[in-house]
Order: sequence, then C-alpha cells, then structure tokens
Amino acid sequence: MRNRSGRVEGMSLSDAATIAMPTVDESGLSGQEVAQRIESGQSNKVKTSTSRSITDIVRANVFTLFNGIIVAAMVLVLITGSWRDAVFGFVIIINTGIGIITELKAKRTLDKLSILVASDFLVHRDGRDVAVPHDEIVLGDLLWIRSGEQVPADGHIVRTWGLELDESMLTGESRTVRHKEGEQIYSGATAVSGMALIKVNAVGEHSYAATLTAQAKVYTKTVSDLNKGINTILKFMTFLVVPLCVLLIISQIGTVGGWQAALATGEWRQAVVSAVAGVVGMIPEGLVLLTSLNFALAAIRLARKNTLVQELESVETLARVDCLNLDKTGTITDGGIAFSKLVMLDSAEQHPGSGRADAGHAANSIWDEHTVLQALYDLSNEENPNGTGQAILAGLGERGYQAGAVAVRVPFSSARKWSAIAKSLDSAHDLIWTMGAPEVILSALDGDYTDILTQVNAYADDGNRVLLIACSRSNVPDNFADDPQLDPSSIPVALVLCAERVRSDAEATLAWFREQGVRCRIISGDNPVTVGAIARNVRLTGDRAPVAMDARDLPTDIDELARVLENVDVLGRVLPNQKKAIVQALHTGNHVVAMTGDGVNDALAIKEADLGIAMGNAAPATKAVAQVVLVDSKFSHLPDVVARGRQVMANMERVAGLFLVKTVYSALISLGVVLTAIPYPYLPRHITYVGALTIGVPAFVLALAPNTRRYIPGFLKRVVHFALPGGIATGLSVLCAAWFLPGIMGWNIAASDADLAALRATSAIILFLMGVFVLARVAQPLNSWRGGLVAFFAAAGVIGMFIPFVANFFALQLPTGRTLIATLIALAGAAVIFFICLFVAPHVARLAEGFSRRRHNDMKS
Repeated sequence: MRNRSGRVEGMSLSDAATIAMPTVDESGLSGQEVAQRIESGQSNKVKTSTSRSITDIVRANVFTLFNGIIVAAMVLVLITGSWRDAVFGFVIIINTGIGIITELKAKRTLDKLSILVASDFLVHRDGRDVAVPHDEIVLGDLLWIRSGEQVPADGHIVRTWGLELDESMLTGESRTVRHKEGEQIYSGATAVSGMALIKVNAVGEHSYAATLTAQAKVYTKTVSDLNKGINTILKFMTFLVVPLCVLLIISQIGTVGGWQAALATGEWRQAVVSAVAGVVGMIPEGLVLLTSLNFALAAIRLARKNTLVQELESVETLARVDCLNLDKTGTITDGGIAFSKLVMLDSAEQHPGSGRADAGHAANSIWDEHTVLQALYDLSNEENPNGTGQAILAGLGERGYQAGAVAVRVPFSSARKWSAIAKSLDSAHDLIWTMGAPEVILSALDGDYTDILTQVNAYADDGNRVLLIACSRSNVPDNFADDPQLDPSSIPVALVLCAERVRSDAEATLAWFREQGVRCRIISGDNPVTVGAIARNVRLTGDRAPVAMDARDLPTDIDELARVLENVDVLGRVLPNQKKAIVQALHTGNHVVAMTGDGVNDALAIKEADLGIAMGNAAPATKAVAQVVLVDSKFSHLPDVVARGRQVMANMERVAGLFLVKTVYSALISLGVVLTAIPYPYLPRHITYVGALTIGVPAFVLALAPNTRRYIPGFLKRVVHFALPGGIATGLSVLCAAWFLPGIMGWNIAASDADLAALRATSAIILFLMGVFVLARVAQPLNSWRGGLVAFFAAAGVIGMFIPFVANFFALQLPTGRTLIATLIALAGAAVIFFICLFVAPHVARLAEGFSRRRHNDMKS
C-alpha cells in the first residue's frame, strides 16, 4: 500500500537500499586514485600487533629473579651428582609454564582487539556502487552507511536519508542521534535507522575508533600486592643468599679438612649440597607456585559462573576493591527501553478555551484508551522506528495490537521533535494524531497547559522518557506530508511513559556491596536527572537519597575532583576523558577502584582502574582491556567475583606465613652454621620432604577454604609478624641440636658419615615437629576439619619414615636406642622454645609499636 507521502508502508530504508540505491551527483574516486591511496598507506587498515611479542613473554617469565636463584642452586647440586637433592627445581617448570600460558592467552585477546566489526561496506567509485572490505576503504571515499552497519571510518555527511546513529559506544549517551548534512560522524557508531552517504576524512590508525584502540592496547600488567610482597622477600634474600652461599661453601669445606682435602677426597660435593640446602630453604618457592595455582583455580571457578578472568593477578585486586564505578547502560540497565504505560489526560474539559470545547468533546468521545493505544502503535510503526518506537511496538504487540490503516504519515524528525499520522474518521473528516516531545507540542497549541508540563516533569524526574499524544479533528492539508505543521487546535490526549529496562538483579547486587563496605557510584553519559531517578529506584545508597551531579560542573583539578567525588553518588553527562579522570581522582584518595562498562567510551577508564570489568555484550576494545569479563552480562555475578577474590587473598595471607617461617629458620640456621663452622644439619631433600607435608600441600588445601574477609593492604607486614616467632623457634631448636647433641651422644660428625647422617636425620625430625606446630597455628580453629587436616599430615610424615623407598629417597632414619632418647630430649626442648617464642613475640611487638609511636610523636612535636 502506497500512502500520500509516496513511500511504501512496511519497507525500511535499508530494505529499499538493497533494491535501488539513491542516485548521487558525484562519481567518487577512480580506480587509479584508490590504488594510489592504498599504496601511500591511506587505507583503513590498522595494525593489530600488541606491544609484547611471544619472545618478550617467554623471556619475562623465564628470566626472573626467583628462577635464577633456583636454577643456579639446582645446577650446583646436579654438578655434584646428587640428583635427589635437586627435585626442588621442578617447581620453576610448573610456575613458568603457568605464567607463559596465561600471558599468551592475554596476547591473543589483545591481538584480536578491534572496535569495528569486520565486514564489507558499500562505496561509490567510478560512478557506481561497489562492495569492499573494511581494510580497503580509502581516504576520500564516498561511503554508504546503511541501517544496521557500524561506521567503519570517520567522515562528514554528504547526503542523508534519515540517518540515526547509536553513539553509546563512543559517548555513553544511550539515546540515538540524527545527523544532518555536513556533520561529522565517527567510526564505532552504529546506524540504527535510515542511511547516508559520507565522505571519508580519517582512516586506519587516524580514525577515532583506532585512536581509542591504540590507547587501549598498550600492555599493562596488574599490580599485585601479594606478588609485590613476594618480590620484596626475593630481593632481600638475593642480597643475603649470594654472600651467604659463598660463606656456607667455605665453612662446609672447612669442616671436611680444607680445600685440598675436599678436592682430593671429593668431599667438596657434600659441601656444595649442604650450602644449597641453606639457600633453597630461604627461597619461598612454594609460595610463588601456590600463588599462581590459586589465582588460576579462582579463574576456573569463576569461569563456571560465566565470568572470564583475563589476568590472574586481578583475582587479588577483587579482594581489595572498596570503590565500584558502575556504568548505567549495560550494567544497572540492560541497554533497552521498555514501554511502561499510557496516562490518559482529560484536557478537553480542563482547557475548553478558544472556542474549541465542542471539538474537544467530539474528539474525547472517540479517544478512549483502546483507540489511543491503537493510534500510539500506528504512530510508532514507521519505516525505521527509533529505539523508543521499537519499545512501544514491542510492548503493544504483546497486548495484541497490530498495524492499522494510516492515510498520511509524517515520520519522526529530531528537528521537529514530533511525528504524526492521519486517519480517516468519516467522509468529511480526518483525525490527526501527533506524538513527540511534550514541551514542543504544548507550546504550539492554544491554551495553557502548565499543569500537564508539571506532570511531565514529575514523570521525567522518576527516570521516565515522556512523550505526549495530541489529537485534532480536521481535514488533512494537501501538503501535510511535505510541509507538516502542528494544528493549534489539537487536544492533549495522553502521556506515553517509557523507561530504560533495569536489570532484575541490580537492587540485590547493590545491597550486597553496601553490606560489604564497597562504595558504588553510577557514572553515565545520560542526563543526571534520569540517572539519579534510576539510582533511587535500585536503592543505590539504601535509605539515603543518592546525590546526583552534572559532570559538566566537575572541576578539572584532580585533587579538587577527589574532594567533590566523596559526596557524589551519581554523575551524568560524563565524557570518556572524564571517566578516566574520575578514576584517577579516586586513586588520590587511596581507593582501590573497580570500573564496569560496555562501550568504547568506557575503555580508557576501565584500563585506568585497578580492576576493569566489562560486560559480555561490550565493545571488543572494552572487553580486551578489562581484567574481568561478565560473559553473560549479568551484574549479579559481581558479588561472586569479589567474594572469590577475597577468599584467595585472605587464605593466601593465612598460608604465606607457613612459607616465610621456612625462610626465617633457613636464614637463621645458615647464619649459625657459618658463625660456628659446623656441618649443615640437614640435606636439601630433608627440606623438600618436611616442606611438602607441613607447608606445601596443607597450604594448598587451606587456600581453598571459604573466606570473605575484605583484604586490607599490608600483607607483608602481617605475614612477617606471624612468621618471625615460628621461624626463630625452629632455627634455634635445630641449631641447639646441632651444637649440643654431638657432645651428648659422642658423635664425631666431622670424621664419621654415619654420625653426621644421624644428626641430620634427628634435625629433620625436629624440623617436622616444628612444622606441625606452625601448621596447627595457621589452621586454627582446630575444632573442625582443620584439626583433621593437621593430624592427617602429621601422621603422613611419621608413616613415610616407615616406608623403605620413601625413607631411602629422602635419607630419613628412625632413631633407636640412645639416639631415640636424644631425639626425644631435643624435641621436648624444641617444643619449649616454640611456646616461649610465641609468648614473648606479642610483648616484643607491642613494645616495638609503642617505641615507634613515641618516636613518631617526638618527630611531629
């Protein structure tokens, strides 16, 4: 059916475009000009390489300080031929493999980064339209932008046939925008209706989308407080290990008669193995491995809940987040608009002025709600309805409404702010229905409609998009379709309320964050009044009304911005660079900031945040720079994400003390061995056996236990305070046994290998007992499965000594006779030392803290 405007009802412009494109005056570029521009690099091709090659990734993970120390120690042991004492080296293979695989996965993600959808586009060249790939669009091309296509390059509009763009990925503004001839449009926007011919003025890496992509693709690694603490320990141990290793070798050579005797008899091998025992014990290699494995396991668990963790270290950041910036569209709302309801107005009776009361009553008799809803459906049923029109059609379609007969149609125009249709009433009259912006329509009507405007503003303040329907009973002018004018005699009939669809899980998720002490803010490119209303609806701040602000009023100074943000909950009209500045300002207040988003306009802020969270339907650039992607775009997954991070960090802090106890006692024993020139009291394989049963495996189990305590910075300080008492007690116990047992037992450990083996076996038993004590302290409370865990590994260590293969491989000996008595005495002494250290440590810590506080106050005064 053809209407009076000359268009075919029910056919979209994009459909028409596939049948016959509009004619254009220009012929476009010639084939020779295109070839020249491609050759000169003026095409739309963008490089896709990241800043880190595969070689860089492998080098960064293989050549680390930790790996260097362990490899050097392992090589020294292998040179001596004692391969059993080199089993500690396997940990670097596992740890390095995890790191390389993870970063290669991140590299693939970054390499695939592209804001633009790769597809063919229609260009006008040599006087005809041809389809070309995205990369073959060149500077100066005449490019068709059709409904449903993403703008592939920047350009200005030459001609437009109602082009309407969704620029939310670029600006954050969820409303679509209609552009006029001569206006600039940018790559990354999506055409939702109409079509246009544009002249390309920026391509490739010079286009807007590619510029954002280039900034987003710069490789950055998540800063991990846990890894920083471990690296601090490694750096400290490096300064200690190298000279201590040399001193240990020298002291051990001395115990076998000096260099000449050691080289002649081959005793130098045992001296090297003994020195490595001290060095390896000081390196918390298990902690490095457990950290990587625990991060990876957390990522796997989150993946089962449709949450993709792209950087393992970001799991730790989850635990520290205290400030969450939420993008409204795509996070709080699902990005769509829904028809809410129709509010009928009785305007004819309230405003009968200008002699129009009769017409008003005549119209009022035929505009019952059903009739108005049918008119609303027909008003929205344009060739290319915008987002609001689509929402109305969907909502009324569910109620059974279908397209009715329309005599004349005036499509919606962003310039007019209204649309209209004419329906035949009888042989002599038509009904002209108008729908659009209330303030525009009412200003053109006869009468005073202040009360309706007040009603409109009240609905708008509640977050609704409000349209007005007016109706007049008159004949349709012949030129109405070409030169439409509002009939001043029209009567306001109803208000149409539409609103963004709020996610059903948004309110409960925000309540969880409030309970957990995480401050949430909504940051959007939309109107602050609308965003503020949505924030109230989802109870962003609980019982307190959220404070909304227009971002155009924000200060540019970062420090001043930080002060303003402390009292603001909602920000509207936020530009992409402002989102980044907001994150930077929150950082000045020592906040750990998480940022959610789905648009290209969010990419830079997500990258600036400590933790970037992208929705699954986000732009590719946004997903690529985010550390976490909610694959199914469900905001309700965020509590699981944060809780998993808290579990990892709280438990890692708990078990890190186990590893540092070994570092402390190894350093103390090595120092005692050097100063007193005694043989090293145990072998590397002893530390491997004891460490596996009292540290490594139990730590892994404990690290998986539920724990939702929010992480507080200061990991290293707290862990060191825990590790010092246990480490000192263990070190003193082993040294006392090494100093006094040979005299008591009559062992000649310098001349007899059997006596030295007996001492080392006894020292290994002491290490094991002290390890069980430390494990019991870490696993508290013991009145649950944790107590069973300690008992199990204590029993496993004892049983292992009775298994011949295990005992031979790890050089374990069961004490008998006088050796058993001496061992029991040593164990009793070790237990006494352990509990004394535990009792003394808190008092020493309080004294040190008091002294530090007094010194600080003295300096201030």
